[in-house]
Amino acid sequence: MKLISGNSNAPLSQAISSYLDIPLTQCNIKRFSDMEIFVEVLDNVRGADAFFIQSTSYPANDHLMELLIAIDALKRGSARRITAVIPYFGYARQDRKTGGRTPISAKLVADIITAAGADRVLTLELHAGQIQGFFNIPVDNLIVAPVFVPHIQDKFNGERLCIVSPDVGGVVRARALAKRLNNADLAIIDKRREKAGVSEVMNVIGDVNGKVCLLVDDIVDSGGTLCNAAAALIEKGAKEVHAYVVHGVLSGAAIEKVQNSPLKKLVITDSIVATPEVAACPDIEQLSIAGLMGEAVRRTSEERSISELFK
Repeated sequence: MKLISGNSNAPLSQAISSYLDIPLTQCNIKRFSDMEIFVEVLDNVRGADAFFIQSTSYPANDHLMELLIAIDALKRGSARRITAVIPYFGYARQDRKTGGRTPISAKLVADIITAAGADRVLTLELHAGQIQGFFNIPVDNLIVAPVFVPHIQDKFNGERLCIVSPDVGGVVRARALAKRLNNADLAIIDKRREKAGVSEVMNVIGDVNGKVCLLVDDIVDSGGTLCNAAAALIEKGAKEVHAYVVHGVLSGAAIEKVQNSPLKKLVITDSIVATPEVAACPDIEQLSIAGLMGEAVRRTSEERSISELFK
């Protein structure tokens, strides 16, 4: 097995390397004066089971191009199999046409990754499960429950919990988490989005009065949806509101919104490397997915079941 890290999230790559007790393969990634990306794998990968670890987070296009060029470098280095390990798949929100003459960019990116030479993809909590079908190669879409559930059980032992989906599209994710938490109560936020990045909470479906509410989502970007949802839940009598979100994009004034909102705590994973502002914010906590991703990498290499991780 060979582990190779891109530039998007070096701390996570190193943590996965430590978990597996396999050193990262030396790789030189640099840019020419016109910002063209050059990738050179410095160790022999002929016949190897190669895993290239790269989130397509900010700057998304640079990190995506790094991933594609690295896959090509591994293919031309005669790697036996190439797995693109993409903890955060950045174009996943563009998974359907939202109007006339608009793209389905998630499908385009899936085609490009396949054309570059990837043999399979390992990712975490895709925005929409059907994106797996955009690829013509095997895709393992991990769920974050093994990371979130122990943290929730330790922190809220004995509390009346209500798992809340911030929109109708996230109900399946919220229900699955509620089931793992001894069938905790479930509520849904009915929201209307007039345009991208702007949401308005309209209604709370379910009884949240006197309960500790945990908002569960896959991505927090501008933070508007979570903060509006938290305010609506407090209005309906929630005791406290916390948020558990897989991918902390946290763009623009998101951190300030979180700090000024009724949210007690925002818990995210390290699928996206924390900026200094995120790391310094006392209202944001980051959990590591290195063990989950590392075990999935090991099982992929050993041709063992990955679904057993979630039973």
